[in-house]
Amino acid sequence: MNYRETLDWMFAQLPMYQRQGASAYKVDLHNTIQLANYLENPETRFKSVHIAGTNGKGSTSHLLASVLQEAGYKVGLYTSPHLKDFRERIRIDGNKISEAYVIDFVAKHKSYFEDRQLSFFEMTVGLAFQYFAESQVDIAVIEVGLGGRLDSTNIVTPEVAAITNIGLDHTRFLGNTLPEIAREKAGVIKENVPVVIGRFEDDTAKVFKEIARTKNSPLYFAENYEGKMYPSDLKGNYQKENIKTVLQIIDLLKERAWNISDEHLSLGLGNVVKNTSLLGRWQILGEKPKIICDTAHNEDGLKQVMKQLSKEKYHKLHIVLGVVNDKDLDTILSLFPVNAIYYFSKPAILRGLDEDELRKKALEYKLFGKTYSSVNLAYESALQQATDEDVVYVGGSTFVVAEII
Repeated sequence: MNYRETLDWMFAQLPMYQRQGASAYKVDLHNTIQLANYLENPETRFKSVHIAGTNGKGSTSHLLASVLQEAGYKVGLYTSPHLKDFRERIRIDGNKISEAYVIDFVAKHKSYFEDRQLSFFEMTVGLAFQYFAESQVDIAVIEVGLGGRLDSTNIVTPEVAAITNIGLDHTRFLGNTLPEIAREKAGVIKENVPVVIGRFEDDTAKVFKEIARTKNSPLYFAENYEGKMYPSDLKGNYQKENIKTVLQIIDLLKERAWNISDEHLSLGLGNVVKNTSLLGRWQILGEKPKIICDTAHNEDGLKQVMKQLSKEKYHKLHIVLGVVNDKDLDTILSLFPVNAIYYFSKPAILRGLDEDELRKKALEYKLFGKTYSSVNLAYESALQQATDEDVVYVGGSTFVVAEII
C-alpha cells in the first residue's frame, strides 16, 4: 500500500473517537499493554513528559517541546487530533514522521492489528512510541488523547506529569461532574513522579491532592508559579496559563538535571509556531478583513475565546460556525455573540452536525445567519461579504478549522 492507501485502511478499518464517537473508546489498557509488549516496550526506551487536561494540553505540549528543542535536545512530540495530515500527530524536532515510516509500520504489523481489532488510537500510539524509541529521542512530550486513566498513552512513566485544567467535556466517557472528570485525568499521576496542575477549582484540587498523596507524588499548582514570565508567539490570552504550566514543568525538569537556560525559555516560548508548526490556536489567517480561527470547541475553551473575540474592534463580525453532533448545543451556543452574522456549516466528518439543525438551534439564542453545504462555501461567503473593517472568526470544531487552514 502507498501512503494514501495506508491511511484509508487505517481510517476505514479501525474506529476512531474523533470521527465515530463511542465505538472507539476502550474501557481498559489491555490492548495497549499487549501491543507495547509485542513491540518490545518502546515506551521504556525514552524519557517523557505526559500532559492531560480538558483544554490547553495541545498548546502546552507544543510550548514545552519548543523550549526543549531550543535547549538542544532531540524532542519527540505526540499530539492529537491532526488538522490536515495524520503525520502532524508524530514529530521529532518539529518535523513530521515520514510517510515511508508510517507505510512500513502498518504493513509490518497489519495482521496483528486486524487479529486483535486494535483501535485507531492504540495503533497510532504504538507507531509514535516505536518511532521515538528507534529515533533515540532524548525526551518525548506526550499529549493524552481522551481522559487519562484509560488513555492509550498512559503506559509511560514520565519525568513529570501535568494536567492543564478540568472542564465538562466528553462526559459520556469521563463523568458528569468536574471531580469525576478530574479523577479520570488524574490517572496520569504515577508513583513518585511530580505532577503539575494548571487551572483548578477547590473540588478538583481535592481530587488531585488525594491521588497525589496516595501515589507519593509531589504536587505543584502552576497558578502559584512566581518565577519570570516570558512572551510567546501564541497570541490567545488563554496561553498565559499554559505558559505558567510549562515554566513549572521546566523547573522540575531542571531539578532532574535537564539543562534548560533562560535563553532557551525565551527562544522556545517565542518561536513555537516556527519550531513545532502549531496551528489553529487564535491563529490570524489574514488582515483586512482580520481573519481569526481557533479550535476551541467546548464550554471552557469557548468562554475564553469568546471573551477575547469580544475585545476585537470591527465594523461587523462574521462567524463561520460548525460543530460535531455530540456537543451540548445549549451550553455552547449561549456563549456566542448575538451581534454577528453567522454562516452555519457541517464539518466533513461522520460526526458533523447538519447545518440546518445547527441553524435551527442557533435561532433559539438569536444567532442569525444562512446555511451552507460545506465549510469552505461558508468561509468563502463570509470573505465575500466582509469589508476591510470587519472580523471573520472561524471555529466551533477542530474539524471546521482544519478545512480552512
